[in-house]
Amino acid sequence: MEILISKTEKFVIELFNNKLDNKFVFHNLAHTQQVVDNVHQLVEVSAIENRDKDILLLSAWLHDTGYTVSSKNHEMESVKIAKAFLLENNCNASDIDTISALIMATKINHHPNNDNEKIIRDADCGHIASKNYIQIAELLRKEWEFTCNKTLTELEWLEENINFLAIEHQFYSNEASQIWEKGKRRNLSELLKTQNKLKRENSKLNYKKEELSFKKNKIELPERGIETMFRVALRNHITLSDIADTKANILLSVNAIIISLVLSNLVSKLDNPSNDYLIWPTVIFTGFTVVSIILSILATRPNVTQGKFSKQDVAAKKVNLLFFGNFHKMALNEFEWAMGEMMQDRDYLYGSLTKDLYFLGLVLNRKYKLLRLTYSVFMVGIVVSVLSFAVAFHYS
Repeated sequence: MEILISKTEKFVIELFNNKLDNKFVFHNLAHTQQVVDNVHQLVEVSAIENRDKDILLLSAWLHDTGYTVSSKNHEMESVKIAKAFLLENNCNASDIDTISALIMATKINHHPNNDNEKIIRDADCGHIASKNYIQIAELLRKEWEFTCNKTLTELEWLEENINFLAIEHQFYSNEASQIWEKGKRRNLSELLKTQNKLKRENSKLNYKKEELSFKKNKIELPERGIETMFRVALRNHITLSDIADTKANILLSVNAIIISLVLSNLVSKLDNPSNDYLIWPTVIFTGFTVVSIILSILATRPNVTQGKFSKQDVAAKKVNLLFFGNFHKMALNEFEWAMGEMMQDRDYLYGSLTKDLYFLGLVLNRKYKLLRLTYSVFMVGIVVSVLSFAVAFHYS
């Protein structure tokens, strides 16, 4: 089951990276990873069996995949995606039905029917006890604006959150109550204080000041979503790069072992005239192995740039200071000056992050193309080599 969980994690990461609209600044990979962490916390202190723990982890990874299709009835879309993926990975029908039921249990206003449904529902709402709850909630508010055209004032949003924490929400499992109830109450208290403070301020401010304050909030809040988007996207790109490097290293090691065995055991026998029929199969086998090694090395070989920039480059916003290859030969004081200039210019800063993300994507594209070619050469080489040895033995 651990292998299936690992496959599910990689599947969900790739699915969100490739198909999730960036308007979903709350229901995205970061939220899913948080729900998985919450499930880990709850199952560690619960008395459920190991198999139920694995089922809960699979459900947590897959429960919001439906957002890649539609935000409406996303639970049902998540079930469809989960069933297709689990069937493809030979998961038994009973576990698939259980996982589907747990995904549907995350639907709003669903009352849990068993302990596992209680845990998955509590894990899905575990963020309400977080110290960063206000910032996380703002992402949901922004997602509503992007996807539902639902815009709330600061006071309306506070009332929405207070109503949810005080009236609508409850923790169903004893474990969640013990771990998160205190944090939930703390956040509710902070929301009430902020609401009272805002009401007092609004009673003193005139209409013009209210309008300016609202515009200020409209400017500041989206940046939190933008920063979260960059953080999640860059982290996912790095994860995919690590996966590619690992696969290339595995293939490189396998081919190195193969060619060592060929050189030590097979080539030494070719001096005997009676073994002449083995020459061409050996050459074919060795050739494909060497090509696979070369491609594996190319897939992991780094490319470092000149590592220098000028003040004119910084002034013209031509240099990306977030990539080490552009500054590794510069003096510290020059680099500090350039970073100070970039941090004072919002457009330059976000432009550099965008460039960093783009060029990471280009590197990933090159790596995965070479990796796919390497695996294809390795597969074809194995097949052709076996056939050539079979033909050689037949005609010998």
